[in-house]
Amino acid sequence: MDEIIRYGIIGAGMMGHEHIRNIDILPGAEVTAFADPDAKSRSWARALAPNGVEEYTDYRDLLSKAPVDVLLVASPNHTHARVIEDVFATGKPILVEKPLCTTVEDAQRIAERAAVHPGVVWVGMEYRFMAPLARLIEELRKGTAGKLRMLAIREHRMPFLTKVGDWNRFSENTGGTLVEKCCHFFDLMRLIMGSEPVRIYASGAQDVNHLDEEYQGRVPDILDNAFVVVDFEGGARAMLDLCMFAEGSRHMEEITATGDEGKLECFIPESNLVIGKRKPRSVEIEEVSVEAKVLESGTHHGATYYQHLAFLESVRNGTPPEVSADDGLRAVAMGVAAERSAAENRPVEMSEVL
Repeated sequence: MDEIIRYGIIGAGMMGHEHIRNIDILPGAEVTAFADPDAKSRSWARALAPNGVEEYTDYRDLLSKAPVDVLLVASPNHTHARVIEDVFATGKPILVEKPLCTTVEDAQRIAERAAVHPGVVWVGMEYRFMAPLARLIEELRKGTAGKLRMLAIREHRMPFLTKVGDWNRFSENTGGTLVEKCCHFFDLMRLIMGSEPVRIYASGAQDVNHLDEEYQGRVPDILDNAFVVVDFEGGARAMLDLCMFAEGSRHMEEITATGDEGKLECFIPESNLVIGKRKPRSVEIEEVSVEAKVLESGTHHGATYYQHLAFLESVRNGTPPEVSADDGLRAVAMGVAAERSAAENRPVEMSEVL
């Protein structure tokens, strides 16, 4: 592989643009091709990409013709299964945006193929790489909070943005809000807890957003708020508090991990870590800094950039991905279980879906 790793990007919408901006500031990497069927998305990507980048309408032409070393899939959720199958045929390393797929069945098939794929297969769970969260996890691993018993994740944010063709207004395309949006958080729960979920109970609804919208006679059907409780092996539990009509929030994300010896909290975008100890009682606040150019290159508090650094290290060294296709599958399965729980008003055992 050349010293400069050449990216081919499939899907030049909002996340595709974020990846282009971050790759532009990555050492030893560049975007050499992108593909998208939408002319407006391509024009925006063209303005962001380096001179000389190759542009395709059909991603299959990119796969067969473009000079690339790695492939990044940022197309709409419901296209992932088909696109990834075609990308597998190249044998090249893959970074696929979350969710891996919109159904457990598709995600299982992709995870099985990934296990024998010659290149790295990495699922884009950017939240793992947010600097304040990474510090929280580091302190947990050091034992600062003692034995972890409770994890609470809150995301209070704006509604879903408008996407090309309004594909993200319907659960059949996204997998549902608790798959599309929240697979990040279910992935974090597994990572932080260090164990597997056994049961999920969710209560959610579409109460505020998109109710007055109509697309070819259809009204959007995506949840805009939910509480989700997850029971893990060993008795620890986690909770997600999601609200997507909370633009007035001071923080978009708040994560709290509580153990038998202390409590760790981080806040984003404020970028603080709070370390609280029980005996003797103490509270310490640490500011976790992120370079300005990294913050300016995306909307995930620098996480996209740091994820690319880790992905490239895996590609160059041939080491296993930090976020595997199996991780992607399990996050999708948790989202599917949560969607089912909210729809059927009952706890759902993970054994029912995976």
